[in-house]
Amino acid sequence: MLEVADIFRQYGSEYLTRFGQAMLPSHRRAFDDILACRTPALGGHVLVCDQCGRPQYAYHSCRNRHCPKCHGEDTDAWIEARRKELLPVPYFHLVFTLPEELRESIRRHQRIGYGLLMKTAARALMKLAADPHYVGGTVGVLAVLHTWTRTLVYHPHVHCLVPGGGVSRDGRWMPARRRYLVPVKALSRLFRGMFRDAMAKELPDVRVPDAAWKKAWVVYAKPAVQGAEKTLVYLGRYVHRVAITNSRLLAIDNGRVAFRYQRSGEAAWKTLALEANEFIRRFLQHVLPEGVHKVRYYGLWSPACRGLLRRVQLALAWDAPAALHDPSPRASEEPRSPHPMEGRPCPCCGHGNLVWAGPLAPQARAPP
Repeated sequence: MLEVADIFRQYGSEYLTRFGQAMLPSHRRAFDDILACRTPALGGHVLVCDQCGRPQYAYHSCRNRHCPKCHGEDTDAWIEARRKELLPVPYFHLVFTLPEELRESIRRHQRIGYGLLMKTAARALMKLAADPHYVGGTVGVLAVLHTWTRTLVYHPHVHCLVPGGGVSRDGRWMPARRRYLVPVKALSRLFRGMFRDAMAKELPDVRVPDAAWKKAWVVYAKPAVQGAEKTLVYLGRYVHRVAITNSRLLAIDNGRVAFRYQRSGEAAWKTLALEANEFIRRFLQHVLPEGVHKVRYYGLWSPACRGLLRRVQLALAWDAPAALHDPSPRASEEPRSPHPMEGRPCPCCGHGNLVWAGPLAPQARAPP
C-alpha cells in the first residue's frame, strides 16, 4: 500500500531544497519522523521461527501524533479511559468554524490562535447552555481541533461532543431536550463576539478584515450517535485522526500524487491529483506546533470537576469504576511484555511459531 512516507522519500529532497530553510521545526520533526517510522532507523525487535530459524524484523513506530501509521492502539486506550467518564445520557455533536477572513491570521499565530478557537467555542457553548431556557447548568465539553478539509485545504475548526444535560448550581442534573441543546444562531453570534474580544486582547497587533465580524459564523449542531459504546467509537475517530490516511492514497505518477476523497454529504468517492510538492505542503501545514493540545476538556469534563463528575455518575446510577484515574504504581523493574508478533505462525515455512530473539539497535540512515 502506498504511504505518505513513500511520497516523502521520492520527493522529499526536492521539497527540502526549495522550502527547507523556511520549514517550521514542528514540520521538519514530523517529516523526519514519518520517514523513519517502522524502519531500521528507529530500531526494533527480531523474532525467529522455532522451526526454520528464519528471522522476522519488527521495527519501532515513530509515535509522532501526525504519522498516518501510528496511534491505532492509542485510540483504543483513549476510548477505554473515556469510558470511565461517560454519562448515560444522549450526546450532541457541534462544530465551530472560523471564517475565511481569519484563517491566514490564525495560521501565522497558531499557538495563540488555536487556543482561542477552542476556548471561546467551549465558553460560548457553556454560557448559553447555562441559561435556564436551554439547559440551566454546567455542561461538559470535549473539544477536538481539526485544521483540514478532505482535500487538505487549511480550514481550522473544532468538533465538540457534549452530554445532553448539565449540573445546576445546587448540584442537580438538568437534562436537555432530547434533540435540542441550544439555539445555533445565538451560539454563532456569541462565539463570534467572544472570539473577537479574545483576539483583540491576545493579538492586539493583528489586523482582521471587517467582513469577518459582520458575516454569520458557521456553527453546526445535531444529536450524536446514541448509546455509550457507539459514542465512544465516534469520539475516538476524531481524537487521533490525521490529515490523510495511507488508505486514501492511490498513486504517484509523473510527479503527481493522486488520492481519493468524499464531498460532505456524498457517498461517492472522487479523485484529486496534486503536484508532489503541493501535496507535501498541504500535509505539513496541518502539523501542529509542539505543545499545542488538539484535545481539550471543559466544564463538567475538565480536570477540576472530576469529583463533581463522579457524583453525577452516581446520581444517574451509572456503573462507573470507583476511581476515574487511579493508575497502579509501577514496579521499578517490570518483566518484558510479550511482543504482538510472538506466537504467530512463521510467514516463511508456515509450520513454526515466532519467538522473540532480542532487540534491534537504531541504525543511522541517510537523509532523503
